[in-house]
Amino acid sequence: MPNATTRPKRTRRHRQTQREDAARNELVSRSLESAQQCLFSQDYGTAFVHYLLALNLAPALRDFANESFRFTLFKWADELDSLGRIQDLFDCYEQAMELFPVDEVIVNSMGEHLFRMGFRDEAAGHFYKALKLRPDFPEAKENFYRVANWLVERWHFLMLNDHGRNHKYQLAIKKAVEGGCSSVLDIGTGTGILGMCAKMAGAAEVYACELSKTMYELACEVLSANGMADSIKIVHLKSLDMEIPKDIPNRVSLVVTETVDAGLFGEGIIESLIHAWKHLLLPPPNFREPLSSPSQTGRVIPAGATVFGVAVQCHEIRRHHRLCVSSLGGLDLSVVGQIYSPVSCFADTEDSTEPYTTERLSRLRGGYTQLTQPFTALDIDFNNVQELEGLCSREVMQMRLCVTREGILDALAVWFQLHLDQDNHLSTGPQEDTCWEQAIYPVQTPLNTVKCGDEILVEVSCKDSYLRLCCIAIVRDGHTFQMDNATKGPSKILNANPESELCSALAGLQTTQEKPSGAFMLESSEIALLNNTAYHNSFQKAMSKLLVSLKSTRRSQESDTELDPIYVLDVSEGFSVLSLMAAQLDSDSSEDKQNSSRLVQAYSSVEKEHHQTMLRLLAKENGVLESALEFWLSHVEDDSAVLQRPSIEKLWSAIILDCIETCGLIRQKLLEKATLARCLLEDGGQIFPERIVIHGMLVESDTLLLESAVQGTEPTLGFNIAPFINQFTVPVHMFLDLSTLECTHLSEPVELFALDLMNNTANYTDKEVKVQVSTSGKVTAIPFWYQIHLDSEQSVSTFSEDSHWKQAAVVLQQPLAVSRGEWVHLSIRLHKSSISITAVKQE
Repeated sequence: MPNATTRPKRTRRHRQTQREDAARNELVSRSLESAQQCLFSQDYGTAFVHYLLALNLAPALRDFANESFRFTLFKWADELDSLGRIQDLFDCYEQAMELFPVDEVIVNSMGEHLFRMGFRDEAAGHFYKALKLRPDFPEAKENFYRVANWLVERWHFLMLNDHGRNHKYQLAIKKAVEGGCSSVLDIGTGTGILGMCAKMAGAAEVYACELSKTMYELACEVLSANGMADSIKIVHLKSLDMEIPKDIPNRVSLVVTETVDAGLFGEGIIESLIHAWKHLLLPPPNFREPLSSPSQTGRVIPAGATVFGVAVQCHEIRRHHRLCVSSLGGLDLSVVGQIYSPVSCFADTEDSTEPYTTERLSRLRGGYTQLTQPFTALDIDFNNVQELEGLCSREVMQMRLCVTREGILDALAVWFQLHLDQDNHLSTGPQEDTCWEQAIYPVQTPLNTVKCGDEILVEVSCKDSYLRLCCIAIVRDGHTFQMDNATKGPSKILNANPESELCSALAGLQTTQEKPSGAFMLESSEIALLNNTAYHNSFQKAMSKLLVSLKSTRRSQESDTELDPIYVLDVSEGFSVLSLMAAQLDSDSSEDKQNSSRLVQAYSSVEKEHHQTMLRLLAKENGVLESALEFWLSHVEDDSAVLQRPSIEKLWSAIILDCIETCGLIRQKLLEKATLARCLLEDGGQIFPERIVIHGMLVESDTLLLESAVQGTEPTLGFNIAPFINQFTVPVHMFLDLSTLECTHLSEPVELFALDLMNNTANYTDKEVKVQVSTSGKVTAIPFWYQIHLDSEQSVSTFSEDSHWKQAAVVLQQPLAVSRGEWVHLSIRLHKSSISITAVKQE
């Protein structure tokens, strides 16, 4: 017999469900309505909470509310970011991605926040996921390309394409394994190529470690593709954190590594090997017991290294590390004293990050001149743990280098020979066909002129695990002239002979002239900018023309009233003197001197305190009133909203935008900034620059191909690596010096694109260009540069001799074979600040 209570129970449940549905719908409706009201009042945090509640209760509404939810999320995230509530920001994105797990816009935005905060590995994962969700998503594509340069640096491609380097490592590893080294640890495995060499050579046990999450995951893919995922154990750890038996079961008989940089020790190889010898490697051979088996002893590949150096003269190095001009665009710069870059070999230099920079000497614009013979600076045995431990406490070694050629001492250039074993060696010298750059120790003191017969005193030491080479003095005719640390102020100038040096010293005692005693640090790119006289002189002329026009207009319209100020805003990135130049032009005006009126009110957006100190000092010494130059960021509440009115009722007369990055790319959000800047200009006002024209040409360059992607399996010893590392290939190659790039020009330069910052209606996003081939070959890339038009008369090129900008190039996915006289059709697209170019032959 049926249960008599069944039907009534179902009825009550049904009625209860209806009541619950009605209550839920009411709550969802009210939450959505409250979210809209909060948006209207710009209460984004509360709006976000209401949306979360509504969309969790009513998943069917997610598509309907998607756009509003995104807007709310992004506004609230920006607010949290400005308040420093980073964990809350990430929590909001996690909640958003639970609601919209396949929303590429939200995933990409999360990546942007991660990248800005320095989480590059995690950011790359989000950009990559966004591209997987929508392969044609331009924002994610641009972001991924930018972060790829950080995660997989371009030298990975060069190194993997260097068959000679790979083969020598393979030979040394094969010899060691066949000699009895049966267990191997690859420290800093990268793609895993050295570990795979060990396994192919017959090693019984192979282990590898990699700190970078991106490279670790890439290596796992490579091992799997080459059938070695089960035979090589790879751990996502720094070798210093590895333990036995937690990470590897026993000590190994061979460590292979190439954790070296251009300065040899900069990637921590000394610390890694000391730790390995103490905790991961079998003990070294005991020569008192010559019969001990190699499988019972430990060794390292490379076995050691020899460091070489030479003193050089090089204008390109000089202009990035030393101010080469005393005046610029009408400004006297001598008052600031010594200006130096953060690259210093002195261990006590507070702002120094590394004692050297790196350059490929063979590709420096203008070349270089050796002032001495090459010398041996250091020998190191990586198989001697006592020598490794004593390296940093080793006494400073002083060397005397005989000058063989007169010139300006700009730097010590350093390279090394890596001794893999007794038979196999790798050299990073400037004359070698190598994937390596050289370490450059710039000389930043005024005491730098040398002549034949002089001696340069150089100190060689290893402090803080960096190899340091410091030029400390010049010896001439028996007299020693000290070369002081640039950061401690200016040094005395070395004259041509001791007699004139003595006269200069006596003259200094008899005068009371004040000399600059300060020293200021600027980034090397900022120093190169100051040395770009053509750019500043052109700006001076363009700004002067604008000021004359604006003053004339004001005086004709307001003859009986006080003239309105001319407001000038410089929002350049980093250090810039352009705002000061505008104020100084006003001070130099003969009319204004007679009228004792100052119309220009200049604002600089520099934010670093020592930058502001420099500008104040320059202003004072160049006759600019203190009130005529102010720092704009002190007037705005939100640093992210720099472009706003000078005051409620005023507009800008001139806005200076920093349009091109030194790497050769257009700055991000340039067109958006220009659009906003135009809205903030008075009638007759101007944006500097007003127009940018992009020029380019067709070239054939194997170098660009090698630096952009791994070229098949031949250079990687037959291992299948290219498809995995080439996921991080970027189509645009930056920091090029086209004047020294090994390439064949296949066409004349042509105009590719133009950006009008003063007239948005003249801009476009796509352009088709026909280029005639002048030389037969294979088009592998289209390098490009810019003509920056400050106004209708003044312009500068980023491809000029004294340009502080580098060039860039779009590298084609497939080379295009062309013959002289043929036409190539280029399709150019500019999305925000990212340029893309495709090339096809015109039939």
